Amino acid sequence: MTVEQFISRLTLRHLRAVVAVADAGSLLGAARTLNLTQPTISKTLKEAEIVAGQDLFARTNRGVMATPFGEALVHHARLIVTQLRHAYEELSDLGDGTGGRVVVGTLITATARLLPDAIARLHGERPRLLVTIVDGTNDVLMPQLRSGEIDCVVGRLPEYREREGLVQEVLYHDQAYIVVRADHKLARRRKLSLGELANERWILPRPETTLRRQIDKDFRDAGVEAPLSMIDSVSPFANRRLLLSGDYVCIWPYEIARDEELAGRLTILPVALPSTFGPIGITTRRGGRLSPAAEALIASLRTTARTGAYARHGRRRR
Repeated sequence: MTVEQFISRLTLRHLRAVVAVADAGSLLGAARTLNLTQPTISKTLKEAEIVAGQDLFARTNRGVMATPFGEALVHHARLIVTQLRHAYEELSDLGDGTGGRVVVGTLITATARLLPDAIARLHGERPRLLVTIVDGTNDVLMPQLRSGEIDCVVGRLPEYREREGLVQEVLYHDQAYIVVRADHKLARRRKLSLGELANERWILPRPETTLRRQIDKDFRDAGVEAPLSMIDSVSPFANRRLLLSGDYVCIWPYEIARDEELAGRLTILPVALPSTFGPIGITTRRGGRLSPAAEALIASLRTTARTGAYARHGRRRR
């Protein structure tokens, strides 16, 4: 089969089907996603396999799993479907310029103020804009960004090894702070060392995250074994509730920690984590075309970061 024949025979219907099957892990789940019958999905998948000349999925005890050929096609199918969505949104946006849709991945560092402030600013210009926020960590969000499921990611920029195929833009620098509830036994201490905190009840980011590796490094640099977490979590809502209800110690970005301390709920402990000082910014897919709505959100993020308190918080705390 020639390239021209492949292009003419593989349709958008086939592409949507293989993506749905991959996401659902079963033909029945894919059928529900696309509002089709299972026999229809099965027939469409078989047609796609005939065009590809390969088995795209293998049956398992738990459903179906993509073969190496299937994984390759699913990757490109996602990008194609995403670009078609962007085309629709761009054409619609050219009509009035007040709407559009953008999917943004966010890390805890951007959730407290930067992203909400940027969205509120942008809604003044685009009142009909739909923003979908996807929370997560770099190891979850970056693959979604590469596949086109997410338009951009806002938060702590990933390490070098995670940057392949991505473009990064620094907005400001932030540092993580150690916090406890206001009436915690350590809250009134004016001087502390990491060694004194090693055996506390820690809430920490998951071990595979950049921030966790930086925290562990600071403890090792201080000659102290890295703390063992009681809870692995980056959820600001869950972590806040845990801090207020128990004797936990947690790591929070400056913006969240400052607001909670000013409100009298939490206290920032007087001990630094210098390795956590790093860039906060925007990550996009290299070579990808952003929709006007996504471009507008990125512009609002730049303006918000430049004019807000973020720009003034660029000093390393020691």
